[in-house]
Amino acid sequence: MSSAVDVESLSVRLDGTQVLRGVNLTVDAGEWVNIVGPNGAGKTTLLRALLGLVDYHGSVKVGGLAGQRRAARARTVAYVPQTPVVPRGMRVADYVLLGRTPHRSVFSAETATDRQVAAEVLDRLDLRGFGDRAVQSLSGGERQRALLARALAQQTSVLLLDEPTTALDLGHQQDVLELVNALQRERRLTVIATLHDLTLAARYGDRVAVLADGRIMQCGPSRQVLTAKIIAEQFGAQVRVLDDPDGPVIVPSTGRRRDSINDNRRQP
Repeated sequence: MSSAVDVESLSVRLDGTQVLRGVNLTVDAGEWVNIVGPNGAGKTTLLRALLGLVDYHGSVKVGGLAGQRRAARARTVAYVPQTPVVPRGMRVADYVLLGRTPHRSVFSAETATDRQVAAEVLDRLDLRGFGDRAVQSLSGGERQRALLARALAQQTSVLLLDEPTTALDLGHQQDVLELVNALQRERRLTVIATLHDLTLAARYGDRVAVLADGRIMQCGPSRQVLTAKIIAEQFGAQVRVLDDPDGPVIVPSTGRRRDSINDNRRQP
């Protein structure tokens, strides 16, 4: 199987701080890998490096190519940021059409093909009839689908998702990830997502990579990677990992973290 993303010895320094330190990661075409890690581990920076939005040392290849110009890379990889900038009052239809920009020459208007692609994406994501609504007027789940629609309108082979379930209730979190799961299979998309919720990261996708202290510490199937021992080491959290047919369920061990802190304080 060919790889869609190859990262070797990736290092990124931002404002004098070393954020990523020699990251190595290979993602096969059509694979879904979830990146998890404590706050400040560099998860968003890793995605931005794949997009060519930050300076870095090392090698980054997306779609077998390295150092693509931004327009060319936008035809290969689409990105749904955690906090997108959406112009106030922009209609959903116009926002989704922005995803077609990499396929047009500079200053050219959208074509009939662009409008058809956008309409098909809106229909697929159950947003038919939302085209004239302002993006800001949508509910959390509707807005997340609109953001995903713009990315899918790019018709890329690689999709990057930065915390796609943030600020969504449990039902909408499941809706979004189930939708990504279906689209991945239908289109053979390569998906790389950052997630805070370890249980969701374990139950969706093919592999989990733990990013901590700027490095990939573990990478593999969720049952091998998301163990109580590894979570304690990399997240500083005491948890129980429950076995379930759909994937591990991670729950806090109530009181154990506080007891551990108190025990450490009693030590001379």
